[in-house]
Amino acid sequence: MSLSRRKFLSQATLLGCSAAASPLLTPISLASAPGDRRLVVIILRGGMDGIDVLRPWGDAEFGALRPNLAKDQNSNLQITDFHGIHPALKDLLPLWRQGDLGFVQATSTPYRNKRSHFDGQDLLEAGTADLAPLGRRTGWLNRMLPHLKGAKEHTAFALGREDMLLLAGSAPVSNWSPEVDLTLSSQGLRLLELTMQNDPEMAAAMAEAIRLAGSDGDSVTFDLEPQGMMDEMMADAKDARTGRPHLKIADFAAEQLKAETRIASFSISGWDTHAQQQRALNTPLKRLSETLLRLKTQLGAPIWQDTTVLCMTEFGRTVRENGTKGTDHGTGGTMIMAGGAINGGRVLGDWPGLSEPDLYQARDLMPTSDVRSWAAWAMHDSIGISRTALQSEVFAGLDMGVSPGLLR
Repeated sequence: MSLSRRKFLSQATLLGCSAAASPLLTPISLASAPGDRRLVVIILRGGMDGIDVLRPWGDAEFGALRPNLAKDQNSNLQITDFHGIHPALKDLLPLWRQGDLGFVQATSTPYRNKRSHFDGQDLLEAGTADLAPLGRRTGWLNRMLPHLKGAKEHTAFALGREDMLLLAGSAPVSNWSPEVDLTLSSQGLRLLELTMQNDPEMAAAMAEAIRLAGSDGDSVTFDLEPQGMMDEMMADAKDARTGRPHLKIADFAAEQLKAETRIASFSISGWDTHAQQQRALNTPLKRLSETLLRLKTQLGAPIWQDTTVLCMTEFGRTVRENGTKGTDHGTGGTMIMAGGAINGGRVLGDWPGLSEPDLYQARDLMPTSDVRSWAAWAMHDSIGISRTALQSEVFAGLDMGVSPGLLR
């Protein structure tokens, strides 16, 4: 068996490089640190329509602006006197009633006017006020990691094919992909170990790759003929493509969070709904709902009680539906919070109104808060990052304002 150092390290990286833009295979970061609190960040790629997810039925303009999207009000989905939720989130109603689900309305990054998914996602994950080149090189979740006292290696994992900007930076990040596996014969594994015994760096990379490849429940070693091993690998890849990878990601994240990991992040895509939104929004919302419920189940009650989940998108969408019964790129959006640690059962943030003078550029929901401030308070309250570090390094220049009391 011939395996060069470059080739092996490349394969080890392949196990870890994740897909920021993949519709199904999404990145995840997992960080370990002392303490019981867990923080999970889910990036919703594509610009989620916040006022379809959290419907402002109490605003008289809502129905008029959306004759198709807002034609059916279901009293069973009403969560406050003012708000209802999208039907695809109905399975989350028990979490709302338990106080394990909450929303922030009319929130946004500082991104304005250009409405590009790529720039919007970069700004969301960089956590900066603008798109200056230096600000786009690291992500706020990675910048937070050095402030975790006692944080150690295995700080981060990524699921998918490419790196997330959210995780980019100097803190160590490990990766895992549900569609890439490592399969070796027992003899081949032993040969690798012997080949690398005098090369600590390469041996460490191999050990990490084997550990990650085996963490999905499949054995890394198979004593099969070459064709048999190939069949096993193809079966894994097919399962990842055609199965429900968001649940596999949730299972993997939960397994790590039950162990040493305290910080996790991944993404769910599919929120770009320019046409036939009534149908198009069901799938990603259902996927998100299933992911949250799977995390709760797999974590178990004691750990769920210490868990905070933040679901964030790059921007909202236009308040008026368009001619193809969808919505276009907008500004103000909605953040979803879940977990037993949050002080949920509430809709936070100020409502700006939907009358035309109240809109941003007469077309978008006016943002009334900076989504970075909610993330900063979640990090402050859940894992104890100091306000000074958050305002000066993690989100440089951010004014966090008054504590909203996010957690119990």
